[in-house]
Amino acid sequence: MNSSLRRLDGRRFDELRPFSVTWNPMGFSLSSLIVHMGKTSVLCSVCIEEGVPKWREGKGKGWLSAEYRLLPGSTPQRQRRELIKLSGRTQEIQRIIGRSLRSVIDMSQLGERTLLIDCDVIQADAGTRTAAITGAWIALQKGCQDLVQQGYLMKNPIQSQVAAVSVGFVNGELLVDLDYQEDCQADVDLNVVMDSKGNFLELQGTAEGAPFNRYQLGNLLDIASEGLTCLQKAQQAALLNQG
Repeated sequence: MNSSLRRLDGRRFDELRPFSVTWNPMGFSLSSLIVHMGKTSVLCSVCIEEGVPKWREGKGKGWLSAEYRLLPGSTPQRQRRELIKLSGRTQEIQRIIGRSLRSVIDMSQLGERTLLIDCDVIQADAGTRTAAITGAWIALQKGCQDLVQQGYLMKNPIQSQVAAVSVGFVNGELLVDLDYQEDCQADVDLNVVMDSKGNFLELQGTAEGAPFNRYQLGNLLDIASEGLTCLQKAQQAALLNQG
């Protein structure tokens, strides 16, 4: 990834948007933060409850559930609150958040307890699901570290990092971490979730403007992997700098 060409916001084609974390906006949750990726900002919080879903009872293992919402005012036109019936998009996104995080948790270390992840989009400039996954993992890791320190858990159940990023082809160019303007023009859009061992946990992609071949898919995964390695370093840095 040695391209010197620049995008409209000045980034190289292989460059992530600026990443930062604001810690502890919610004082009563187990852990909370706002993750910023460019102009996209997501409030991620973690709570824990005794008990598990009915179908999970009696197995001595815990569970993790995730919820996702776009808050009113997070987009140019006000988003209506989804109170009773969730849109298909919202259901899809909260499922991918939950699947991604559950894939790296040893549920036997939780006992019959449930970790509840809430991801609320404060400002959306594309990449909200990937920012939610990346930020939720940081909040989850912090929360589980605190539970171990408090003696609530014997061992941190998290076995690996999780981060996510979007990649795509826009006007024939391969880009990482698409903003809204790029996402709207993308011929191919792929969301990639990866653990810290380099394993892919989820791929969500579509040919929105033109089909893509196996060679191009390999290029998409290569640029995603490099971006995700950088994001995982940023996750660790955020955990070390909570002041």
